[in-house]
Amino acid sequence: MKSMNNIPVLTIDGPSGSGKGTVAQLMAKKLGWHYLDSGAIYRVLAQAAIKHNIDLNDEAKLAEIAHDLDLVFSLENDDLKVLLEGENVSILIRSEQAGNAASKVASLPLVRAALLDRQRDFCQLPGLVTDGRDMGTVVFQHAEYKVFLTASAEVRAERRYKQLKEKGIESNLSALITEISERDDRDSQREVAPLRPASDALVLDSTAMGIEAVFEHVSTLCAEV
Repeated sequence: MKSMNNIPVLTIDGPSGSGKGTVAQLMAKKLGWHYLDSGAIYRVLAQAAIKHNIDLNDEAKLAEIAHDLDLVFSLENDDLKVLLEGENVSILIRSEQAGNAASKVASLPLVRAALLDRQRDFCQLPGLVTDGRDMGTVVFQHAEYKVFLTASAEVRAERRYKQLKEKGIESNLSALITEISERDDRDSQREVAPLRPASDALVLDSTAMGIEAVFEHVSTLCAEV
């Protein structure tokens, strides 16, 4: 069964640092499909809340601004460009502070409900590649292709450390391991849309795998496209 209106969808879910974003972008480019980084939506929402002095625990107010979030995504030179109210926040939302804030607002039921239709609007021809934590279990549960990527917290922290360093963002490896582990617990134990593989997903442990190997596995899954 195809996801929505017979539009094919590939979902790639997994915890932070598993490589899902990189693989998703590579697959979107390979297939010529649209791309949605669902995690960026929550990061942008958290940033909008901070910008407008809204408490990250104010569920009703967060849901209200989620409905009218002025957000634009575009892939430029293989990089995701994110605009919030016309401002380029691509680097700003990638900090660990932004990630932790996003994890907090993502645990709020009213916020997730408010952003559900917004995410589904990205499903357009010729197809959609999306990564996140509940893409295959909730948002696009009837997706034709589903992948769940995972890796040890230590390896994911090292990857994240290198990414942040390349972007000129200061970080601490030990702190990253702690933050990633805490975020894993929060994301997997939340009542709404917890982080877990869909029953029909291809599960890949990328701890000892390079991105190229993961990309080949996912490409094989979508070989008929």
